[in-house]
Amino acid sequence: MRRYLLLVVVFLVFLSSSVFAKTYVINLGIVTTPKTFHYKAAMKFKQIVEKESKGNIKVIIHHSGSVGNETDILQQLQMNALQMGVITAGPIDKFVPAIKAIEFPFLFSSYKQVDEILDGKIGRAILNEFPKAGLIGYHFLENGFRNLTNSVRPVHSAKDVKGLKIRVMNSQFQVAIWRALGANPTPMPWPIYTQLAQHVIDGQENPLAVIYQYKLYEVQKYLTLTRHVYSALVFVGSKKFYDTLPAQYKKLLFKATKEASIYERHLNRTKAEFFLEQLKKKGMIIDEHPDIASFKAKVASLKSLFKGDARKYLDMILAATSKK
Repeated sequence: MRRYLLLVVVFLVFLSSSVFAKTYVINLGIVTTPKTFHYKAAMKFKQIVEKESKGNIKVIIHHSGSVGNETDILQQLQMNALQMGVITAGPIDKFVPAIKAIEFPFLFSSYKQVDEILDGKIGRAILNEFPKAGLIGYHFLENGFRNLTNSVRPVHSAKDVKGLKIRVMNSQFQVAIWRALGANPTPMPWPIYTQLAQHVIDGQENPLAVIYQYKLYEVQKYLTLTRHVYSALVFVGSKKFYDTLPAQYKKLLFKATKEASIYERHLNRTKAEFFLEQLKKKGMIIDEHPDIASFKAKVASLKSLFKGDARKYLDMILAATSKK
């Protein structure tokens, strides 16, 4: 009997150690290059996860759109062909309509306000909608506030936008914003340098970091600091992969994405003034104080396009920000 019990104990110890020794591979897709904050966030995540899992989780970063555009990455996450991604909020709204709430123009007035909402109960509630689409919403990081560039003319007020062919993300609502402003919005996957250089499109809208890092100053003469939309990024995961993980690794992924997100947001914000100064030095003509009221007036009616979860969360955010 003692020998039998000893064998049982040895077997259970072996079985337990085998479970915890199991290794996992996370293929993480991003569309941007290693010089961007997206990539730095992914690298921070990789370092934390590999260290704290003692090498039992390996993270492979696929950058520069090597595994497709952001919509492609989201589809691959649903199938578990990829396990993680750093994705712009815009393309996510086809999969998780609730996230459209944070894309509403001129919704946030400051980064402080952004953090209070997206790191709080409302942000977590939106991320909790992701499993309905076969995805996991881990944490918000950011592109930052988006600004308009073009190669045709200075833009000071909304009337100056009329007729400009503007590249937008693959998002129906982003199309609606620029159509309301009088532009000719053209959904197009990133990158777009060649299309701008060849004048297939007149302009685009992105945060300062993206404008500088992708050298858009070489093909865009005018920059208007519209700050029209706060562009969130999301650490998105495959639910199929997540469901295979033991509890301690699920917890680790949430911890690592939070730390990497805070790290990335700090980098992005502390470099904003640097990017603006560099763009001036590169010769861009910059309107730092455009007529924002004219832009707001043109897009105010877009609230009527919000239905269901998107409208519910938009109303919650508007109520919360109006108290600040």
